[in-house]
Amino acid sequence: MRLILKNGVVFEGESFGASKSIAGEVVFNTGMVGYPEAFTDPSYAGQILVCTYPLVGNYGVPHKKAWESDKVQIAGLVVSEYSENYSHRTAKQSLADLLKKSRVPAITGVDTRALTKQLREHGVMPGVLTNSKEVAKFADPNKENLVARVSPKKKMVYGKGRFRLVVVDCGIKENIIRSLTRADTTIIRVPWDYDFTREKYDALILGNGPGDPTMCKATIEHVKKAMADGKPVLGICLGNQLLALAAGASTYKLKYGHRSQNQPCVETNTNRCYITSQNHGYAVNGKTLPVGWEEWFVNANDGSNEGIRHKSNKWRSVQFHPEAAPGPMDTMWIFDEFLEQIRV
Repeated sequence: MRLILKNGVVFEGESFGASKSIAGEVVFNTGMVGYPEAFTDPSYAGQILVCTYPLVGNYGVPHKKAWESDKVQIAGLVVSEYSENYSHRTAKQSLADLLKKSRVPAITGVDTRALTKQLREHGVMPGVLTNSKEVAKFADPNKENLVARVSPKKKMVYGKGRFRLVVVDCGIKENIIRSLTRADTTIIRVPWDYDFTREKYDALILGNGPGDPTMCKATIEHVKKAMADGKPVLGICLGNQLLALAAGASTYKLKYGHRSQNQPCVETNTNRCYITSQNHGYAVNGKTLPVGWEEWFVNANDGSNEGIRHKSNKWRSVQFHPEAAPGPMDTMWIFDEFLEQIRV
C-alpha cells in the first residue's frame, strides 16, 4: 500500500485495514495514547490521520461506550508500527479488525517522522491511500460541508432537569454531552442547521465538528439570533470559530493545525498555562474581534487564538476540548463555571 501526497512524495508500507483506496486531507496527531477516542471523533471526517507516536494498536479497542461517536470517523490511518498483539482488560477487538469492519484503509511501516516533517514544512495537504497503480485523484474535503455529513438528522432530548441546554451537534464528541449531563439539566441535541431559536431554552452550547466553519452559514445565523436574545453561549473547538463568526470576527486555516493532547494554552487574564486536548485545522483571527470582545486563551506555542469571551455578556468559547477524551482534564472547570452562570 502507498500513501501519495499531492506534492508528489510517496510513502510505502503494508496494509492492515480495509483493502480500498481513499482520498483525504493528510494530517498528524502527536498524542501518545487515546487512539480509539481520536479515531471516533467526528472532527476527523475526511482526514487521513498520521500518528506520530510509533506504536499503535497495543491495547486494542474498547466497547463502543468509550467511543466519541458511533463509528470510526477518520478516512484513513498511517502509523509507523501496528501492534498485532494487544492486551487490555477493556479490549473487545483489535484495531485492525475495527478498521476492516469500518471499511477504513490503514498502512503500517511508514517513516512517520519524515512524513510529519513534510506536513510541517509544506502544510497539511490532500493525499491518497491506495493499493492501485492508477494515477491518484486528490480531493480537498474542506471544500465540502463536512459538518452536514456528520451532524445528526433529528433532534434528541436527554434528561428532565430544570435548566434546558440546546447543544448544536456539528459532529460533537460524546464526552461533551456527558460533561453537560447533570441532575438539573435537560440536553436538547439538535442538527447543525436546526432553528433552535424556536425552542424554550436557557443556554446554548456550540459543539466541535470538522472542516471550514464558514460552511455553517445556517448555524451562524441562528447563533446571532441567540445572542440578540441575550442567551448564554459556550462554544467548543468549531464552536469557538462559529461564535467568533457570529460576533463579526474572521477565521483562517492553520498551516498544519493542532491535533494532540499536549497543547499548552495560556489564560490571558491570569497568565496560567493549561495543557489541553485539541483537534482542529482552522482558527479565529483574534485581531478581528469586535469591540466588547477579548481573547480568553492563546496557544503558548504559536500564539494563535484558543478562546474568546465577551466583556459584559455570558458569551464565551474555547478552541480546545475541556472534556478531554483523550487527554488531560485540566480545564473541565469550564463546564462547571458556565453552568453556575446560568443557574443564578
